[in-house]
Amino acid sequence: MRIIPAIDLIEGKCVRLYKGDYATQKVYNARPIDVAKEIADWGLEYLHLVDLDGAKLKKVVHYNVLEKIAGQTNLKVDFSGGIQSDEDIRIAFESGATQIAIGSIAVKQPNLFQKWLAQYGSEKIILSADVNVEKIVIHGWQTDSQKDVFLFIQNYQREGLQYVACTDVNKDGTLTEPAFGLYEKILEECTQDEKILCLIASGGIASTDHLTKLKGLGCEGAIIGKAIYECKISLKELSDWLTIHHK
Repeated sequence: MRIIPAIDLIEGKCVRLYKGDYATQKVYNARPIDVAKEIADWGLEYLHLVDLDGAKLKKVVHYNVLEKIAGQTNLKVDFSGGIQSDEDIRIAFESGATQIAIGSIAVKQPNLFQKWLAQYGSEKIILSADVNVEKIVIHGWQTDSQKDVFLFIQNYQREGLQYVACTDVNKDGTLTEPAFGLYEKILEECTQDEKILCLIASGGIASTDHLTKLKGLGCEGAIIGKAIYECKISLKELSDWLTIHHK
């Protein structure tokens, strides 16, 4: 299972929210590049970079941060937030993103999402399935789409979708526990024709025990944000966990 530390950006700073509420933002570092370099220094390979300004404004704001991190570290960066057009996704990849996570467009413009899936390949595109009570929410979790998460994923699997990052918004930033039941249900219902979904868990992770349980469920990756910044899990612990579980 991949371990994917997260950097969420508002006004170019590294922040965290509570349950997606922008009013709860807490700044942890004014220099995201320093956070990224520390992550890389501990031997971690992946980073989840979220443009929260972009998600809110419906246009990408922080390409420059992506470019700086990709240029100054060896981290494989998946980028999300505000990608609304062919130009947005092209620039994001050109700025150094390894993968792009798409949420709102997949709900509102399915033909465009399908085009990107075909154009860039299923290994490059992640479907962001952000969930509130098994329904998809979009635009930085500010809009409820009323779409059933299981059908949402299954429909795109028929188009070749491989990667899904799922956040239960009621777990995000809470440091309680991940939505184990939701992930188990997704993996059960969204395995088609022997193709195993690459499910990335996000939200509520607060210990390495949580990571071990997610791995046991069959999650392909786990995104960890607040637990790192609040010192619930150290980067050393994540590095050690990977060493143990990748033997």
